[in-house]
Amino acid sequence: MGGAAATLIALAVGVAVLVSGGDGDSPAILGLRAASPTATTTPPSTPSLTPTATASPHPPAASEKTPTSPAPYAPARAAPAPAAPKPAPTPAPAPAPTPTPVPPGSDAVLVGAGDIAGSGPGAEATAKLLDGIAGTVFTAGDNAYEDGTDSQFANYYNPTWGRHKGRTLPAAGNHDYATGGATGYYNYFGAAAGDPSKGYYSYNLGAWHVVVLNSNVSRGAGSPQETWLRADLAAHPTACTAAIWHHPLFSSGEHGNNPSVKPLFKALYDYHADVVLNGHDHTYERFAPQDASGVATAQGIREFVVGMGGRSHYSWGSVKPNSEVRDNTAYGVIKLTLHPNSYDWNFIPEAGKAFTDSGSQACH
Repeated sequence: MGGAAATLIALAVGVAVLVSGGDGDSPAILGLRAASPTATTTPPSTPSLTPTATASPHPPAASEKTPTSPAPYAPARAAPAPAAPKPAPTPAPAPAPTPTPVPPGSDAVLVGAGDIAGSGPGAEATAKLLDGIAGTVFTAGDNAYEDGTDSQFANYYNPTWGRHKGRTLPAAGNHDYATGGATGYYNYFGAAAGDPSKGYYSYNLGAWHVVVLNSNVSRGAGSPQETWLRADLAAHPTACTAAIWHHPLFSSGEHGNNPSVKPLFKALYDYHADVVLNGHDHTYERFAPQDASGVATAQGIREFVVGMGGRSHYSWGSVKPNSEVRDNTAYGVIKLTLHPNSYDWNFIPEAGKAFTDSGSQACH
């Protein structure tokens, strides 16, 4: 074999060893693997608030290293806080009814009754009388039967006497208090009924001072109500004073006299009041002026029982001393025309009834 041929054979054997010889850890194989390119998984990029460059359509060769620069730092922007909702406007409270304005020195009118609205037609009959009489409306209690609930005020009182709610200054009765705390009564009349924890208040009407009392709460001598009454009368030394509440001190009706209200009557007598208007017995009755003990006197108070607002009629019990006029046949209202130093009264019956009563009296 010539020298050239021997050289060629030796080279072939060496190449074969390099390609197929050695174990898996031979430096030759590790070197070959290291030289071959490996795929790398690029972690997903985090979305940035800044725009990203568009990739080149010609990717770099494997041997090239494409420099990458980190995305510029941009702090995350906090989402703007939602605007605070504007508070809903608070509706203005409905103003309390006020007595019908009366020019100084002029006459005022006070008209009303007690024991008024139930499921029968009587309240509508007396409401029609109010439709034709101007002035301030009073109630003498037991406004909505049987229990003075919200629904009874809505269904019985409101469609009838409620037509005159805007000029009504009410008093509460025992049927109004049949619902705990008389809530139906106070809900319906609102501020016009006074503080719900008391239920008594006063106002001026023309030259007169009018006191509305609550015979359903504490009323004895020295009670908060009686103490308030004396202070109120002392603060309003008018020539003429009227008072309104539900339970009469004197009555010839089924319920009869109510001695528990005597301290209120006596306070009024001590301050020379002129008129008391009550309900409770479903009758009309007028008494001569008398003191709190039932003694007739020219300096006494004239009491009217006016429980003929429309609920029902009561029969008579024993006729009490100083009772001058009585009727239990006609629903109606009493109209008082209040002069600066005197008053006129007029009982106006429902349509179709004949009974009436009227007169005049000077103030003390």
